[in-house]
Amino acid sequence: MKKNDSNKSEKSFSSSSINWYPGHMAKTKRLISENIDLIDIVYEVIDARIPYSSKIKDIDNLLKNKPKILIVTKMDLCDEVETNKFLEKYKSEGYTVIPVDLVSGKNVSEIINKTKEILKPLDEKRIAKGLKKRNYRALIVGIPNVGKSTLINRLVGKKATQVGNKPGVTKNLSWVRINNDIDLLDSPGILWPKLDNEEVALNLASMSAIKEEILSLGEISVHILNKLNDHYGSKLKERYGLDSVNKDDYLETFEVIGKKRGCLLKGGIVDYDKVYTVIVRDIKDANIKGITFDRF
Repeated sequence: MKKNDSNKSEKSFSSSSINWYPGHMAKTKRLISENIDLIDIVYEVIDARIPYSSKIKDIDNLLKNKPKILIVTKMDLCDEVETNKFLEKYKSEGYTVIPVDLVSGKNVSEIINKTKEILKPLDEKRIAKGLKKRNYRALIVGIPNVGKSTLINRLVGKKATQVGNKPGVTKNLSWVRINNDIDLLDSPGILWPKLDNEEVALNLASMSAIKEEILSLGEISVHILNKLNDHYGSKLKERYGLDSVNKDDYLETFEVIGKKRGCLLKGGIVDYDKVYTVIVRDIKDANIKGITFDRF
């Protein structure tokens, strides 16, 4: 696997870009559009490790200028210095940004507090009309595997939704009562119809936001190794015993990893497919932390 074979040019990638848009994603967007008038506020969830790549393209077109909180999950797994560059940019563009750690629960309560603050005028308007206060209605949206279900369970304080470390666990829109003040409309993970940017597509695949069958594991593995090589050399050394990646011949790099991690067939031959799986799972299972693949 030579470098030129593994890394397509932007032009060649764009000409054969990924058209992956399962029926449930189209259905989800339609249902969001049909229900958006019921919604008071939107929780848009992004992955701290890919704060640009995980932000849904054109999502604002569906949301009709509803108030929005940008919730940044997996802060415990990211490179905060790099991720914060994006978060500051989003803040400068007018977003209310709340980074959260879903493992410890840090900052999750801030979502509730900020929701009440943002929607206070809604209460005042109802009172002025002689109406009783009602529960706020929030919609949660995000790409697959960004942590929406885990976030909901944290907000509720108990297991309210199925949690899975793979795309496509939530299948339909469903209402969840967060507390006595907020009802939440949960939605399946959605992407956009055409992944025409190689960097974004590979970043999404690296974080298990798109199914492994869509891009080859070999290609995703090369992308992960390149990111570690270019930005996180100490993690490359720690996890795989490599000082650097041989970008002229990735097979050499895979050989080293295969032998170190026991990915061998009979006769000591390296099982490359197993090596690819090991590398992808190291990200999926959070064996490698403190990384952000997007660059400002």
